[in-house]
Amino acid sequence: MQNQSCYPSNNVNQATINSQIENKVEVSVVMPCLNEEESIGICIKSAKAALKEMDVLGEIIVADNRSTDKSVEIAKSLGAKVVHQPIHGYGAAYLAGIAAAEGKYIVIGDSDDTYDFSELGRFIQPLKEGSDLVMGSRFSGEILPGAMPWLHQYIGNPVLTGILNILFKANVTDAHCGMRAFTKDAYEKMCLCTTGMEFASEMVIKAAKLNLKIAEVPISYYPRKGKSKLHPFRDGWRHLRFMLLLSPTHLFLIPGFILFILGFIGTLLLLPGPLKIGWHSYDVHVMTVTSLLALLGFQVVLLGLYARTYAIVSGLEKRDKLIKWMWKHFSLEKGLLLGAASFALGFIVDAWIMYKWVNSGFGALSEVRTALFALLLMALGAQTIFSSFFLSILGIRKIKRQ
Repeated sequence: MQNQSCYPSNNVNQATINSQIENKVEVSVVMPCLNEEESIGICIKSAKAALKEMDVLGEIIVADNRSTDKSVEIAKSLGAKVVHQPIHGYGAAYLAGIAAAEGKYIVIGDSDDTYDFSELGRFIQPLKEGSDLVMGSRFSGEILPGAMPWLHQYIGNPVLTGILNILFKANVTDAHCGMRAFTKDAYEKMCLCTTGMEFASEMVIKAAKLNLKIAEVPISYYPRKGKSKLHPFRDGWRHLRFMLLLSPTHLFLIPGFILFILGFIGTLLLLPGPLKIGWHSYDVHVMTVTSLLALLGFQVVLLGLYARTYAIVSGLEKRDKLIKWMWKHFSLEKGLLLGAASFALGFIVDAWIMYKWVNSGFGALSEVRTALFALLLMALGAQTIFSSFFLSILGIRKIKRQ
């Protein structure tokens, strides 16, 4: 089968000749495409010229996402390899296109002429120097007038990039830049799977989690040709949702732990009687709220442990220090004993209240605080017992893997 790569000029060095003889593609340029007949030709020609200037054997792959215009015809006429992806979505198109790439280095970029493919060399050089992922940065480079809406430029992108950096310590300036490059080895390690716009976030998140070496290069960003496929609020939410789903520590553990500590300490402070702070007095009504906060917080913490354990046993995460520590010190029996002790303590307190009530001839009781605290201990104990069983069920697959 004839390779449809973009070959360099006749003035080539020996390394390039050897590469051609071996028919080994060095650089693959992948472009997603959905009705981009106005710009796809410009992007392909620009990429071909860049590959020729770089003097490397390369290929251009257009991942067609069910275009209904002449995009595919134009791409084929210019020698690009066209891969058809019937599943709609930015990520879906890239998954198909990258799967067909043969190059050691892969460059991806939108086919709407917003990115200058003549800058390919700036992305490949850091990869050759040891980087795993090279991100374009529009904010470190130049955003031409009309290229990016004000809401995206000053709110959407900076906020989402900031959240991603906080959650995953990626330390990038433009997490959603559509032009980036990576080695094929790094791509295989990342195991990307999302089919929508969150594909861009997933790549950076996975790279950060795997401690891959990420570099950035400043680039220019131009006004697009044709109709935009972006939906600002929907796509922004998809990015944010995905980041939270991949960060159970910030989604569950941290807020859950804060709620539990505040609720439990508040319950203990109100257990002896009303608590007066300044001009205000806090009584049993507030204690009811703090007890419920403690229960809610404990349940959210448990959800965080479930999520992080599942991420490990399902292969979504390669390592997790907290889960490793938990499995080193935790056992079903220890969890059952701890939960039973808490439940038993609460039950004993309730039994003591019952004893006082019976002993008083079933008269009036004033043990609401004590009863609330006993109920809290029993509920925490029951949650611990059943959660220990559930975590042990999740851990069965982990044990089998070892």
